Parts: sequence; structure tokens; C-alpha cells
Amino acid sequence: MRAVQFSEYGPPGVVHVAEVEEPHAGPGKIRIAVRASGFSTGETYIRSGMLRDVVPTTFPYRTGFDAAGVVDEVGDGVTGVRPGDEVFGMTAPAARGANADYAVLAAWAPKPAAWSWAEAGGAAGSVETATRVLDRLAVGAGHTVLVQGAAGAVGTVAVQLAVARGATVIGTAGEHNHDFLRSLGAEPTTYGTGLVERVRALAPDGVDAVFDCAGGALPDLIAVAGDKARVVTIADFAAAAHGVHMSHGAPADETGAAVGAAADPLALHGLGIAIDLAAQGRLRVPVAAAFPLAEAAAAHELSESRRARGRIVLVN
Repeated sequence: MRAVQFSEYGPPGVVHVAEVEEPHAGPGKIRIAVRASGFSTGETYIRSGMLRDVVPTTFPYRTGFDAAGVVDEVGDGVTGVRPGDEVFGMTAPAARGANADYAVLAAWAPKPAAWSWAEAGGAAGSVETATRVLDRLAVGAGHTVLVQGAAGAVGTVAVQLAVARGATVIGTAGEHNHDFLRSLGAEPTTYGTGLVERVRALAPDGVDAVFDCAGGALPDLIAVAGDKARVVTIADFAAAAHGVHMSHGAPADETGAAVGAAADPLALHGLGIAIDLAAQGRLRVPVAAAFPLAEAAAAHELSESRRARGRIVLVN
């Protein structure tokens, strides 16, 4: 089968499609014929070599950890799903390899009818991450939340999930994305110099939590929150130096070493929440672009431009 991988550090051009052996569903897992799979921004950091001193990498490195498709193998002990079912979900954290013709999923849920294959293919990772951080921040009804980088893959989903919890959401993005953020339920503002003052003007009673999806602004985000314990980042590798928690679900031998923080428990219950919200028309998975597997390098280039609005996906 075809699978996306890279065999050396370097620019996007080192990413390529290779012919590899098909995986099979072991106990407790299922295999899907992939229709679409998510692109992982974190894998661009690994591919570039930026994390070579702190994240052990074995080549070839197979990419992708979430996907959607049609079930074609069911492992021992699995119930409630059968070949032919349409699902979306995630691989085991250390397995990856979802950017391929076939993928083995360790967690899954029925694909919402309201979502296209591209939306479903990029949903699980963003939903799990957003749910994990919102849970850690205990975001609920009546709270005010700042989402830094609200127009990105995780930010767009975090905004909608926080709104569904009854929170008021302020989201940062470039001005060209402000109407888009309003359509998701957030009050937009720009990032950069003057952020603290702009947020205080929008939330004079203060902000209860800050969800950082962008990185690079932790001092300002701590000032907004008034307490570093009320800030969680998924994007800033300087988090520990600022006393801020960096949330990730990577195995201990991967990103955890880079950020000095153990993995948080995966919020897989978020997949069920997503199904319900999608059925109500309250959760979209904005797709920035969909590339065929053979153009995976172009997906890396778009990600590194930091201009993608929503999730980048690969389609089969």
C-alpha cells in the first residue's frame, strides 16, 4: 500500500509516498480503508530537524495519526463496529501511519453524516486535543476563554467546543479571519503588541482561561489570565520556562522529552461529544486544504506558511 513518510531531516521535499506493507488490526483495534487523513503540524517540526536533539526519531518516519474511512478489519475483542461501517478516529499514540491507504485505529467513532470525508479525516486529532485542554482548564458555562490562534486546526474546533459548553470565547487571528471567527461563535481580536489591553477591553471582568494554539506569546497570555496555572499551550516549547503547562498526548520517548512534561490522558470521550454536536449542526471541521497523498510535501509547505485556516488534510 501507499504511505507518506520521510527518511531524513530536511525541507518539505523530503516527504514522499512509499510502498509499504499493509498493517492489520490487532486485538482491540480496527483497520480502515482510508478516505482522508489529518496532517499533523507537529510532524513538520520533527521533519525539519528542529527537535532532533530532544525527540528520538527512527527513519523512515511514517506520518499521520488521525483518519476517516471504511472499516475492513475488526480485531479480537472489538464490538459495536463491523466491516463496511464509516468511522473517524486515531491511531495509537506511538503508531502513527494514518497518511496511507490503510490505517489501524485504536480509538474511533461513527462518522457524522453532516461531515464530508475531508472534515472527518481531520476531525479526531483536533477534537481530542481541544477537549483535553478545555477539560484541564475546567472550561464551563459562564466562563470567558481566550483562544490564541483561533483560526488554526485546533483553534477552530476549540472555539466551537467552548461555545457549546456555554463559555464566552475571544479568539485571536489576523483581521482577514475575523468574520470567520464570528461565524464560529467567537469575538475576534488581533494578536501581537497590545494584546493584553485589547482583551481587557473585550472582557473587563477578566478571562478565566487561556488556550494557546499558536505559541510565542506566553508572557502576554499569562498577563491576560492573571495566573500561569490558567494558561495551557499546545504550541510553545518554552512553556516550562514560563511555568505554563504544555499539553500533549505523545509517548514518553517523543514530545514529552522536548517539553519537560508528561503526556496528559487522551480525551477520547471528545469523539462522542463531537458526534452529538455535529448532528445538531454545532460543530464544523474547517478544512484549509485537501491534498492527494502524492502531494504531501505541499501540505507541509502550506503548514509552514502559517496561513492555513482550519485543518490540512490528505485525501485518497
